[in-house]
Amino acid sequence: MSKPEKPFISLNIAILTVSDTRSLEEDTSGQYLADSLVKSGHTLAERAIRTDDIYQIRAIVSQWIADPAIHAIITTGGTGFYIRDQIPEALSPLFDKEVQGFGEMFRALSRDEIGMSTLQSRALAGMANNTVIFCLPGSSGACRTGWEGIIKEQLDNRTRPCNFVPHLMRENPKHDH
Repeated sequence: MSKPEKPFISLNIAILTVSDTRSLEEDTSGQYLADSLVKSGHTLAERAIRTDDIYQIRAIVSQWIADPAIHAIITTGGTGFYIRDQIPEALSPLFDKEVQGFGEMFRALSRDEIGMSTLQSRALAGMANNTVIFCLPGSSGACRTGWEGIIKEQLDNRTRPCNFVPHLMRENPKHDH
């Protein structure tokens, strides 16, 4: 006898675009993520654009981490090697725990699309105050790869054998596989 499928749990997700040049109207990557998470049944809690400044980035992400109503944060931009790309430096100190496999999995998926240029992505993820933070490169293609290939499933409580939702809901899941 199979178990009935769990009902979907909608999460509140904030989107941060890091760019010195884009406005909200020109932000195709952030818009892709916002549209995708809503289409998947989640709620867009907040959306913002900040320049590539460590302290502006930390300030808004810290505010979102402290808000118990926000379950997840996705950033786009600032993960490369240009002098202004500072997402890892800005956000790593805020993590309680790093999601160590995220960057590796993102680069493995991205390799099929952009070849070895994927080495120039410093995509990363971590947990802070029961909030998961995914940091993606700034292109719409990279956001699609990250969302479709990893994040969408990990923010779906029906994904087996595990997903991030119990951590975001402050639950200790039963390991009943």
